[in-house]
Amino acid sequence: MLPKAESAYFAIADISGYTNFLAAVELDHAQDIIADFMDTVVKGLRPPFRLAKFEGDAAFVYTTAEKVDGSLLQDAIEGAYFKFRRRLRNVQQASTCECRACVAMGDLDFKFVVHHGEMVKQKMGGREELAGRDVILVHRLLKNTVSEKIGGRAYALYSDAAIRAMGVDPVAQGFIAHHETIDVIGDVTLWLRDLEPAWQREDEQIRMEVTREDAYAILEFDIAAPQQTVWEYLSVPGQWRRWWDADDIVEESGKGRRGAGTKNHCAHGDHTNIEETLDWRPVDYYTVGITLPIPGAPKIVMTRALLDGPNGTTHLELRIAKPKPKDRAFVDGAAGKFAERMTQAIVRLRSMVEGNQAGSEAMEEPPLKLSTGRFLAEPVKSDARS
Repeated sequence: MLPKAESAYFAIADISGYTNFLAAVELDHAQDIIADFMDTVVKGLRPPFRLAKFEGDAAFVYTTAEKVDGSLLQDAIEGAYFKFRRRLRNVQQASTCECRACVAMGDLDFKFVVHHGEMVKQKMGGREELAGRDVILVHRLLKNTVSEKIGGRAYALYSDAAIRAMGVDPVAQGFIAHHETIDVIGDVTLWLRDLEPAWQREDEQIRMEVTREDAYAILEFDIAAPQQTVWEYLSVPGQWRRWWDADDIVEESGKGRRGAGTKNHCAHGDHTNIEETLDWRPVDYYTVGITLPIPGAPKIVMTRALLDGPNGTTHLELRIAKPKPKDRAFVDGAAGKFAERMTQAIVRLRSMVEGNQAGSEAMEEPPLKLSTGRFLAEPVKSDARS
């Protein structure tokens, strides 16, 4: 039987500076550093992406999900990059090693290419591989002229096919138009996101997280599904509405990109609650200010946080900020009603997401490259022979 063609999003996370890094440094620490950073990025990409294979200095990932929310997919790409930058900073601060690999790790960076098209799974060398014109195209897009436009900085490069499949308005969202000519394939329209200014904005953003220590009240639930799945059902209006008891949820996100400043209008009969996003950190937490349709009602601030639970489960915490003394009685009453509704709604959410993950037809993922952390625990000194 011939393999069946499937629609898919493809992405490649490629380490910039890899060749020069390995050529000039101590290999034992260099390989460990590369494995550490690649592990960070791949974990940040999944889900929605699954690892197809490692390709030297790159990870090839894909998802065959029928519909992927455009804002979520961009959050996955950029979130994986932000995790790398935080990890790089933390490692540089923690490492006491002065070998050339540890000193030069700051020269490493990542670039991403994303495409949407068709592929087939076929057996090669005893394991399944992805094949097809679009698989070739996403790989060819790694060799591009982007550096001539933005320099050697990190970037995410989306094909126009990916942008259209995501339902994104690239001009409204500030993408840079780009074109490449690929031999055999021809002209390809692309859209570019410079990740360096995106990282600077992320790093400078003022955080408004209600922590466990500062919370006035906390609701907690364990859900047997990955964080990314729970995040999607919490934050994407179409998914949120499926389990929450609202008549409608209308998102107002300006340029079509979810984040700080996004407002959700949750209709309940003749009344509408308005939730404004105050802080947005996929897929760890987001904080909202909730305005109830009651004259003089105080704004209720809540952080919805997702934490890793055992065996791939997610621990959801809904943390309500401490109200002013004069508002305490109102918040107590509202929180009691909210807790009752949320407890009932979580039952519906669990029925939708637990045990319903992508399964039998997905390829088995190869193991991640494990880092032993030698560059942190076993410093080496450079000398004339190294």
